[in-house]
Amino acid sequence: MAGLSKLKLALLLSTLAGLAAGTAAYWFGRDGLAFWLWTAGTVPVIAALLAEIVTKLGKGEVGLDIVAGLSMTAALAFGEPLAGNVVGLMYAGGQFLESFAEGRARREMTALLGRVARTSLRYRDHTLEEVEIERLEPGDRLLIRQGEVIPADGHLASRVSAIDLSALTGESLPARKLQNDFIPSGSTNAGDAFDLTVIRRTAESTYAGIIRLVEEAQHSRAPMVRLADRYAIWFLALTIIIAGAAWWISGDRIRALAVLVVATPCPLILAVPVAVMAGLSRAASLGVLIKNGGALEALARIRTAIIDKTGTLTYGRARITDIRSSEGHSADDILRLAASLDLASHHVMAETLVGAARERSLVLSTPTDVEETAGSGVSGQVEGKGIVVGGSRYVMSMAPKGDPYVLRGDLPEGAAIVAVAVDGEIVGVIALTDELREDAESVLRHLRAAGVSRIVLASGDGVPAVDHIAAMVHLDEAHANLSPADKVALVHKESARKRPVMMVGDGVNDAPALAAADIGVAMGARGSAASSETADIVLLVDRLDRLAQAVAVAQRARKIALQSVVAGLGMSLAAMLVAAAGYLPPVQGALTQEAIDVAVILNALRALRPAKLS
Repeated sequence: MAGLSKLKLALLLSTLAGLAAGTAAYWFGRDGLAFWLWTAGTVPVIAALLAEIVTKLGKGEVGLDIVAGLSMTAALAFGEPLAGNVVGLMYAGGQFLESFAEGRARREMTALLGRVARTSLRYRDHTLEEVEIERLEPGDRLLIRQGEVIPADGHLASRVSAIDLSALTGESLPARKLQNDFIPSGSTNAGDAFDLTVIRRTAESTYAGIIRLVEEAQHSRAPMVRLADRYAIWFLALTIIIAGAAWWISGDRIRALAVLVVATPCPLILAVPVAVMAGLSRAASLGVLIKNGGALEALARIRTAIIDKTGTLTYGRARITDIRSSEGHSADDILRLAASLDLASHHVMAETLVGAARERSLVLSTPTDVEETAGSGVSGQVEGKGIVVGGSRYVMSMAPKGDPYVLRGDLPEGAAIVAVAVDGEIVGVIALTDELREDAESVLRHLRAAGVSRIVLASGDGVPAVDHIAAMVHLDEAHANLSPADKVALVHKESARKRPVMMVGDGVNDAPALAAADIGVAMGARGSAASSETADIVLLVDRLDRLAQAVAVAQRARKIALQSVVAGLGMSLAAMLVAAAGYLPPVQGALTQEAIDVAVILNALRALRPAKLS
């Protein structure tokens, strides 16, 4: 990409230098030198253009480059190098603008597929050695530290652990794993350090399989058709007919050249990339990174949206939604005691309880005699009372009185329940759920108003959690328990309807589906590097409403580009007819085309203005 941008810049500078030097020579009466300087400024563009035309024709593609190539070549052949130089400058300028717009967007994208560490701690001869993960073999025993990403598939060699599977499955709450349970690579240790027995090499692991799915999906996805190219064939045919007719009827080849010069489709070459660049810049100001112009054009035409649940429609982190307590205990008392004990725990749910207590300005006490069972719960003393906090079964085993299942009552099935016991009696339960984003409903409404007629929820989470979210928003379908391959299959199924499909997600498990969709949108602020790298569009702020705004920006930019194209081609067609009649010589025709270009560019820049949501 960098090399291509440098080439386009070099072509632009060479045509500009040739035009300036040739004009200066002509001004001082050196007509012969001016002729060769203008020619020298045009030839590099023709050479580059010829190579591009041959490459496209080899792929069965017909682009606008043919008209520009014909006009410049004819200008040199017919002794009108100034006209050829002006056309070359217009063409090179348009190509550089588009390349600059895409490069500017890509430079802001720095996330890589680097989720798994490059090394791991392996037991060897009763000591620990740090080895590259590529050297891991089945049977190796690893030490997985707290917060570390699991480098290879394996079985838990310790008694119990808490595993964060959100990046792989979309489950927002850590899963409790027991000895010999399977632990997939790419998941994260959310509890205390544990030992893992490797069962597969890293190249054969779950995470590596997801990366392969990403690569396969990227290679199998059909290329985006650019807006300008869709006008190329008929405009090329019309240009040749008018130029040929002008030459045949008048017998003057200069009239044919004038038609070609005026016909060089600069409203397409310039108006589209300028409108696209303006749209990209406007989206970037909203915190939305659209990686290239093709992605912006495709976003404007999306008709089906597949949206992940965890971290996309929801916040992707547990929040307290209800506290149920027995008689004699208030909700704040239950939360304060549980959070006080959890000050000694590193579990993600403990952090949620402590954070919620502090938000309520509850005064927490220092716990003592704390004992934690990883993945199950914690017990200890708070203010002289014996407190137990954790899963229902764990707390019931520690406290003989009370029943958490009675206290939870009609709490939704998708909620995670933390039971709390005081001095051997279960006195309350705290419900935590991954809540729907506040703006989710309005975003879906705006998407439908923008023309997205089908919205599907796709999640690796369980049926209760998915059904709970689906019941809160209007969706056409909702799917639970989906693996990364299942999500790719769902994208292909929706694509079979012959309607452009957008996939929105945030985890590693979403990356293959993001690559397979016509447009992949990643929640980059909190999402995985894999999804951000794979996606065409990245929301750099953790706000779903920016998705609806990005669609509005894309549709406005495309509408303005179409307006510029239609108006510009209309004026170009009128100028072609005047040139065919002999009233517009080649150089004046090139200048006339420049005036048309200025008009369509000024119109295209309107895409920088804010777009209104439907």
